[in-house]
Amino acid sequence: MKKILYILLSALLAAPHGDDAYQRYIEKYSELAVSEMNRTGVPASVTMAQGLLESAAGQSALAVKANNHFGIKCHSDWKGEKMYRDDDVMQECFRVYAAPEASFRDHSDFLRYRDRYKSLFELEPTDYKGWARGLKEAGYATDPNYASKLIHIIEKYKLSSLDRGIEVPEKPLELEKATEYKPAKGTKEIYRFPVSRTIYMINGVPCVYALEGDDYASIAANNGLFLRELLAFNDLSQAEPLQPGDIVFLKTKKNKAAPGVNKYIVGSDSETLRSISQRFGVKASALRRLNKRSEFYEPREGDTIQLRRR
Repeated sequence: MKKILYILLSALLAAPHGDDAYQRYIEKYSELAVSEMNRTGVPASVTMAQGLLESAAGQSALAVKANNHFGIKCHSDWKGEKMYRDDDVMQECFRVYAAPEASFRDHSDFLRYRDRYKSLFELEPTDYKGWARGLKEAGYATDPNYASKLIHIIEKYKLSSLDRGIEVPEKPLELEKATEYKPAKGTKEIYRFPVSRTIYMINGVPCVYALEGDDYASIAANNGLFLRELLAFNDLSQAEPLQPGDIVFLKTKKNKAAPGVNKYIVGSDSETLRSISQRFGVKASALRRLNKRSEFYEPREGDTIQLRRR
């Protein structure tokens, strides 16, 4: 905490002092932005610049009346209170929060769990210019100068200092190569796989990516598994055709997603519960239990899928 406070103080002392409202906002919310960066990987400088720009340093009607500091609209998955204001069109729906802290948290989750912002998390956390341009390209705002405005705010108030020297979480669903899988402590089993093919880990579960010509039978044989075992690991009762790039798990998936990966917002009606379960390394049956859904449920665009209990 002392390190964070030192960085905040350095940023404030080094920044120009012509805009008291901006300085007060930075002083009030910088530590919260750093905390959100450590939780989700969204750079604190970008969070602060967006908050300053979208909320007019906390003075906009939306920020004052709705605690909405980032201009996030309702969308189909929002179940909370709403506020209607003219924006790109008349009387658009905006989210209402109980406190500014809830707005900051929702902003981080909004970026982390939506597919259109996924590529941003492949950038270095100190690449604020890449994040600013990526947000504009992904459609966060319609203003053609949105990226340059964010960059200007970050550089004028030296907000990039908030991104340095702070540990941030791993990129969501980062894949790790492995040729040996060791189960949790307390068990003695060790599963070894042929080193001629790269084994990856998703949510701590070993898997391979299907290649041209692969089928479940060949992958099972190459890894010393029964076909019925492999199908069960992948939530299948019978084999289906494999496409290059499909994920095939070589061990039972988990009952919840990795820490910090709490939910997923469905991007299109073509996604199935099984495809989501494969993506996050979570059993389809576990997702149904977590979301209190029947065995016949299939998600629709905009649905929120809980991946683990908080």
